[in-house]
Amino acid sequence: MARKPARMYRDVKGRVTTRKEYIGGVPNPRISQFDLGNLTADFPVEVSLIAKEKCNILHRALEAARIAANRYIVKTAGKSNYRMKIRIYPHVVVRENKQATGAGADRVSQGMRKSYGKPVGTAARVKEGQKIISIWTTPENIENAKTALKRATAKLPTPCRIEVTKLEPT
Repeated sequence: MARKPARMYRDVKGRVTTRKEYIGGVPNPRISQFDLGNLTADFPVEVSLIAKEKCNILHRALEAARIAANRYIVKTAGKSNYRMKIRIYPHVVVRENKQATGAGADRVSQGMRKSYGKPVGTAARVKEGQKIISIWTTPENIENAKTALKRATAKLPTPCRIEVTKLEPT
């Protein structure tokens, strides 16, 4: 069975299903790490990716955005000159009503009868103006962080803006 396109799950509709203990067979999120880079240093600049619209972001899209941003920032800034954090977690269970295809599918498949669907993945529900990914870095690497987040935006289903914040030393 082919994966359905992410545009089917992008819009925020109805109540969410998050209680995995009542649903059997929910696959684990694909995201392997939420914190990357130099976790011990304090950086003076925060560059954040902020959602312009509310939407659901599938865990596959979130992992693709993380990989794209991290690969670019490591290559340009170096491993010790940044810290990146994924700020959302995919809690929402995504369900799909699978349809049989091919010869005789009309006899096998029951169509929309009791079409609650089987869990096929998870998604993160994002509000308008919510931070999705943040990169803390030095002032000379601001442009590299912006480019990394711009590459991550291409993997996400919502338009995003990039915001740069200078942090106060503590």
